[in-house]
Amino acid sequence: MNLELTEDERAFQEEMRTFFTTHVPAEIRDKVAEGRKLTKDDIVTSQRILNEHGLATPNWPVEWGGKDWTPVQRHLWLDELQRASVPEPLAFNASMVGPVIAAFGSEELKKRFLPATANLDIWWCQGFSEPEAGSDLASLKTRAVRDGDDYIVNGQKTWTTLAQYADWIFCLVRTDPDAPKRQAGISFLLIDMNTPGITVRPIKLIDGGHEVNEVFFENVRVPAENLVGEENAGWSYAKFLLGNERTSVARVGTSKVQLDRAKRLAAETYVDGAPLLSDPLFAARIAELETELLALELTQSRVVAGSSDGKPNPASSVLKLRGSEIQEAVTELLVDIAGPDSLPVDAEGIASPAWAQASGPSYLNTRKVTIYGGSSEVQRSIIASSILGL
Repeated sequence: MNLELTEDERAFQEEMRTFFTTHVPAEIRDKVAEGRKLTKDDIVTSQRILNEHGLATPNWPVEWGGKDWTPVQRHLWLDELQRASVPEPLAFNASMVGPVIAAFGSEELKKRFLPATANLDIWWCQGFSEPEAGSDLASLKTRAVRDGDDYIVNGQKTWTTLAQYADWIFCLVRTDPDAPKRQAGISFLLIDMNTPGITVRPIKLIDGGHEVNEVFFENVRVPAENLVGEENAGWSYAKFLLGNERTSVARVGTSKVQLDRAKRLAAETYVDGAPLLSDPLFAARIAELETELLALELTQSRVVAGSSDGKPNPASSVLKLRGSEIQEAVTELLVDIAGPDSLPVDAEGIASPAWAQASGPSYLNTRKVTIYGGSSEVQRSIIASSILGL
C-alpha cells in the first residue's frame, strides 16, 4: 500500500501546520508541550479559536460545523494539531455528546445545544461510570422515573472528569428496571449541573491533582425534553459515542513532541560529567522508542487509508494498545532523566527545575491511558478475536 501523501494532501498538511502554529497563543502551546496544567480559560480560548475557523468539530455533520474531509485529511488535522501542542477540542463536547446529539437528537436539541457545544459556551462532562458500574456499564443503577413532563433522577456517578468546570452533564440513566436485558432499560439524558439536588465532590488523584469527581443526584428534576432520542434506547447511543473515536487514540503527534523533548533534556542533563544522551544504554532506549513510534505511525496511516467506508476498524485496538503504552513509556523516560529532581513537586527556591518537578505527577497521571477508552486487556481480547480469529 502506498502511504505517501498526494500533492493536495501535503498542501493541506502545511495549511494545518501553519494555522496551528500561528493562531493559537504560544503560551498555551508551550504549556501543553511542557506537560504543565492548562487552566479552564486556556482550554476555552483554544477551542474558540479553532471553532471560529471551523476547525473544532470537523467530524460533525457539515450542517452543524463539520468538514467534508477525507479520512486522510481528518488524520492530518489531528496529527498536526498534536504536533503543534495545541489543546485538543474538549472531548466531552467535540467527540462525545456533540456527535450523539447530531445523530439522534431532535431538531430542537440540535439547535439548542450544538452551536454552544462546539464553541465551548457549554462545558459538558460525562455521567457514565458508577461505583458498581465501570467496565460493566450495563449494571448502572442511577434511576430516572417519569413524573409528568419531567424525570426524577436519583443515583451517583463517579470518575466524572472535570465536573468541577461543567455546565451540563450527559448521563446514562435507568428508565426501565424491568427490561428483559439490562441494556434495554437505559436512556440518554442531558442534565443542567445547576439543577437543585446535584452535588459534586472532588476525588484527589495519586498525582495530587483534582481532575475527577463524584456526582450525586438526589430527586433531581429534569425536563423530559432533555431526553436524547427514544426512551430506553440509550445503550445504542452510548455505543455510538464510545465508538466515535477511532484512530485518534494513538496520539502519535503528542508522543513525538514528548519524545523530542526527552531527547533535548537528556542532551542537557549531565551524569558523571557527560550528557545522559551519550550513554549507550540510554541512547538505545530512546532509539527503541523512536522505532516503536514510527511503526505505530505507519500502522495508523494504514488504518486511516483503509477506513474510507466509514466503518469501525478492529485495527484501531492495535493503535489504542500500543499508543497508550508508548505514552506511558515516554513519561517514564522523562522521570528517569529528571532523576532525584523529580521527587519535589511545586517547590520553589531549590535546584530542581520546574520540568523535572512536573515529570513525576505527569508519569503518575499517565498511568490512566492504558485503562480509559478500553483497557489494554480489552484491546488484546478484541485483537485476538476480531483480527487474529482466535
